[in-house]
Amino acid sequence: MSILVVGSVALDTITTPAGTRREVLGGSATHFSISASFFAGVRLVGVVGEDFGEAHRRPFVDRGVDLEGLETAPGRTFRWVGEYGEDPNEATTRDLQLNVFSRFSPRLPPHWRRPSIVFLANIDPDLQRKVLDQVEGSPLVAADTRDHWIVEKPDSLRRVLERTAIFFVNDSEIRRLTGERSLVAAAEAVRAMGPETVVLKKGEHGVMVLGRGGPFALPAFPLRSVVDPTGAGDSFAGGFLGHLERAGGPGEEDLRRGAVLGSVMASFDVEDFSLDRLLRLDEGEIRGRYEAFEALTRFGPLEGRP
Repeated sequence: MSILVVGSVALDTITTPAGTRREVLGGSATHFSISASFFAGVRLVGVVGEDFGEAHRRPFVDRGVDLEGLETAPGRTFRWVGEYGEDPNEATTRDLQLNVFSRFSPRLPPHWRRPSIVFLANIDPDLQRKVLDQVEGSPLVAADTRDHWIVEKPDSLRRVLERTAIFFVNDSEIRRLTGERSLVAAAEAVRAMGPETVVLKKGEHGVMVLGRGGPFALPAFPLRSVVDPTGAGDSFAGGFLGHLERAGGPGEEDLRRGAVLGSVMASFDVEDFSLDRLLRLDEGEIRGRYEAFEALTRFGPLEGRP
């Protein structure tokens, strides 16, 4: 079995305080699939243009990501030009060219319709629903979104959530979606819409997982520098769901381990531009940072009077 991811594949031009990189691999499905590939098989559904060559495909192939579902359409690949200042949580879009992505209509190969896990990246909820209509069996469905869809297509998004088990969302998105100020109350409101587990992505402030077993919170890994935050949330989701695939399901302890491994993968992703750090990564480094997270969050019992 494998993870099915449906989302964007892009060529990004990114400027951060660390420098500028032009026309590098990006997109939600890109960062997710490379991250998840360290833990599980990945099948990617997306669309690229005729300018997406063998050199662009090579990192996916080297990581064992199946690209049979990656359509090549007439035209140019989706492009994003973004800039970060000193705040790694805030990106300014300088240019956005959807190109072939504006006509994207996901089609699953017939033999891909029984995945164990489906990850719907932050694409149009109408397209997310189209994917779910093609899936057979009872996979674990996880979904992401963004503010634009919450505002523009709230009804369609809610129909996606009715069919979703795990929902990835950030603080501003969940508050906009529910109208709740408290993140715990907002997560409870989302769980009432369908998802059993809500994963709150908090950027440099870490992550919170809220589900049947109660809340679990984890800080972000303390890094000396952040080179490029682009795709960190998708790399987090890749590590999280990759672990659940390898573990055989979303048990309570594995949801927690998944949050740690997702944070591990996101922390590596931001250490260089595009996929560069992930493509240099090895399993020993992943294990080492997982153990560093254990040390970071471990403390003993309280002795004596508080």
